Amino acid sequence: MKNRQAVTAVKAGMHPRNPHRERYDFQRLTAASPELAGFVSPNAYGDASIDFADPLAVKALNCALLRLEYAIEGWDIPAQYLCPPIPGRADYLHYLADLLADGGVIPRGDAIQVLDIGTGANCIYPLIGHRAYGWQFVGADIDPVALVNAQRILDANSGLNEVVELRLQASPGAVFSGIVKPDERFDLTLCNPPFHASPDEARAGTQRKWKNLGKQNIRKPLLNFGGQGGELWCEGGEEAFVCRMVEESVLFADRCLWFTTLISKSASLPAVYRALKKAGVAGSRTIEMAQGQKKSRIVAWTFQSENQQRLWRSSRRK
Repeated sequence: MKNRQAVTAVKAGMHPRNPHRERYDFQRLTAASPELAGFVSPNAYGDASIDFADPLAVKALNCALLRLEYAIEGWDIPAQYLCPPIPGRADYLHYLADLLADGGVIPRGDAIQVLDIGTGANCIYPLIGHRAYGWQFVGADIDPVALVNAQRILDANSGLNEVVELRLQASPGAVFSGIVKPDERFDLTLCNPPFHASPDEARAGTQRKWKNLGKQNIRKPLLNFGGQGGELWCEGGEEAFVCRMVEESVLFADRCLWFTTLISKSASLPAVYRALKKAGVAGSRTIEMAQGQKKSRIVAWTFQSENQQRLWRSSRRK
């Protein structure tokens, strides 16, 4: 048993700065968040674990991780809202920090401004990004209920209201318009776009996930990480959403250093690359990510030339 633990102690493919690379230490987690203890039991290997098919257990694990690693208190989400897998969300942020690095030095502190498109009720990227790097965030969403909950999380943690601002996107078809103010400049934008193209596709995805978790006989399965409506699907799925994002980013070319998004489906990449070419970006990158067997990637693009990027970074150091 010990040999198996040694081999699997570090999760393959995760960013080297990610504090969640090692297997969950349930002793430390339950000490930090006693509420988690009721969900912990030995798994098939005799190791402490939780039932990852249980939404309440997954949420309790998130609460413990946020409290232990990021000193976030009072984190909660309404029923059926997206409960994000924290290790993967942290990975995205650490790769973005590398993208901003100047001569290998990662910029830290509130001079770095980040826009989170679709921040959700969980507000996870601003919470982790600020705690890990001290960056300031604007979190945008089309769902007022989600923003009310995100604001409640900020209110529960001293100092977060000074570094995270939430904004309602009043036009569901827009991405940056109506959110970015005329005098604002962002070093980064990030987004975890809706994955599916329709409610039916989202339900089918839920069924597949529960089958993989050995729960295929459940009549009305709920996704263990939750999610509803615009969190899970939009017309055309992630491909259409990201292509629309690229098209609109042209209007804000001089107000952001790096636009970025997650891409879950490799099949979405050709259309996204065509959109980037049509937009006339100065440069783009595709950053591969992996968490065990799950593969995803970040697509990043900029309208700034190399010289303009240097001037931008220099201005942020003042």
